[in-house]
Amino acid sequence: MRRFALVLLSCSTILFACFAGVLGGYVGGRLGNSPLSELTGSIINQDIRVTNQQEAVIDVVNKASSSVVSIVVSKDVPVLENYDPFLEYFGIPRNDSDSATTEKREVAAGTGFVISEDGMIITNRHVVEDDSAEYTVIFKDDTKYTAKVLARDTLLDIAFIKIEATGLAPLAFGSSKDLQVGQTVVAIGNALGEFSNTVSSGIVSGIGRNIVATDALGQNAEQLFDVIQTDASINSGNSGGPLLDLDGNVIGVNVAVASNAQGIGFAIPSDIVVDLLSRLSAEGEIVRPKLGVRFRMITQELKEANELSVDQGALIVRGETADDLAVMPGSSADRAGLRENDIILEVEGIKLTQSRPLNVVIQGFKVGDEVTLKVLRQGQEIEITAVLQK
Repeated sequence: MRRFALVLLSCSTILFACFAGVLGGYVGGRLGNSPLSELTGSIINQDIRVTNQQEAVIDVVNKASSSVVSIVVSKDVPVLENYDPFLEYFGIPRNDSDSATTEKREVAAGTGFVISEDGMIITNRHVVEDDSAEYTVIFKDDTKYTAKVLARDTLLDIAFIKIEATGLAPLAFGSSKDLQVGQTVVAIGNALGEFSNTVSSGIVSGIGRNIVATDALGQNAEQLFDVIQTDASINSGNSGGPLLDLDGNVIGVNVAVASNAQGIGFAIPSDIVVDLLSRLSAEGEIVRPKLGVRFRMITQELKEANELSVDQGALIVRGETADDLAVMPGSSADRAGLRENDIILEVEGIKLTQSRPLNVVIQGFKVGDEVTLKVLRQGQEIEITAVLQK
């Protein structure tokens, strides 16, 4: 074994000597034609680029951290007096004297960030979805405020809360439509509900992802469309925190993490969040337009079962009971003349697919918008105009 190691070392030495000779000739040739400063300059420039990116991340953190908050959820929970969990573990029933009382305790935590000087904060809906709970906002300097919920979005996992404060530093929004895969991003949040203002950095790993998100127990599933994928570490408790570019602008709101993988997190794009904010500012609530139909997105199985002639679109169908009408009376669809078994192929030129279903496309418009629908009816393509209502 020792001889083998020595042979390897000898070969490596010989190879290194040969390589050094070749490299020396190459460098000698370069030095013969170019000054030494040109060679060292290229190396120095590379170091400067690395240093600048590191400094950019630090600048983002220094700029944004004071505007990122932890959100603590407190609630009255039952507490048993004279309760011995050891006995319960072995199946020994508790005594009648083990009476139950209630006590306010911290039951969950999340993250948010300031978007107005007078205390408006964005977070995830699932962080503040309990009407019976109390919400406390904690800043980096440990300043605490009681928050009230202004609005929760019914479609996206976004909510707006408010604290009584002035002179705050809101974070600015950047445009998520300009994102590039590979772009450096920074995430800040209350990791695990314990480590506030935790910073992680990474890149945009993907855009336009469609995912199904659940809670920690694998329940309360909801589908999210067009989200940003990042490898910047996002943990439980980071929900509602900002995903920032190197200019310190919010380009996403962290919402979910892939539990069966490492380095796969997701954020709701900033352009969608800004649209929600504009709806809230205009209406005092988040108003969603509705078309007023029951539908199923066409799959291969649905196509074969119903002998359909198209591979994509939204088939207008009845529900399971007689009361579950295909078209809601008085709705936008009803007024436009849509019928059961119509297949909506496009909305304003946007093709409907399983990854871009009807309900998601409709949410890209506002109440009162007039939209043109391309519809397949009894084998004929027609155009129908509908005015979207609440």
